[in-house]
Amino acid sequence: MQLQAGWLEGARRQPSPHFDERPEGETPSLLVVHNISLPPGVFGGPWIDYLFLGTLSPDAHPYFSDIAQLRVSAHCLIRRDGEIVQYVPFDKRAWHAGVSCYQGREKCNDFSIGIELEGTDTLPYTDAQYAQLVAVTQALIATYPAIAHHMTGHCHIAPQRKTDPGPAFDWARFRAACAPFMDKETS
Repeated sequence: MQLQAGWLEGARRQPSPHFDERPEGETPSLLVVHNISLPPGVFGGPWIDYLFLGTLSPDAHPYFSDIAQLRVSAHCLIRRDGEIVQYVPFDKRAWHAGVSCYQGREKCNDFSIGIELEGTDTLPYTDAQYAQLVAVTQALIATYPAIAHHMTGHCHIAPQRKTDPGPAFDWARFRAACAPFMDKETS
């Protein structure tokens, strides 16, 4: 897996209008893992795409009336079957973190990449999702080496507001799978 002009080769592109430029001279140095399902606990369907594209109808489901007006995006979504959907080029600032702080730095959107996993805090993520997350992370570290030392969950950068990716996310499994190429990038 490789990046070309900020886009993952082979990912399905769904360009979101919900992004802007990073601050001058800022390159991604943090990977933030999230989860999402729309409606909550339901997998599949076009709803996540519609949310990130700004086209979610508030009438399509009762839950959507509270979120349809949001202007949010992530760089990528990894669906349950492993499909990768990219909404924002990695060199741009996606609107995924909200009010956030990582190691004393606020406004994590400025310096982070947000990857959403289709899921919930409590249901196990799929093998396909872990495999794709590791592959995306490897491609990101090849371009943005600082990410190798800075990978966290939404719950860690916004603990008063967010719980994702939740206790169902296996950080040890993810980090162990990333270890072989992290060592190469940092040696």
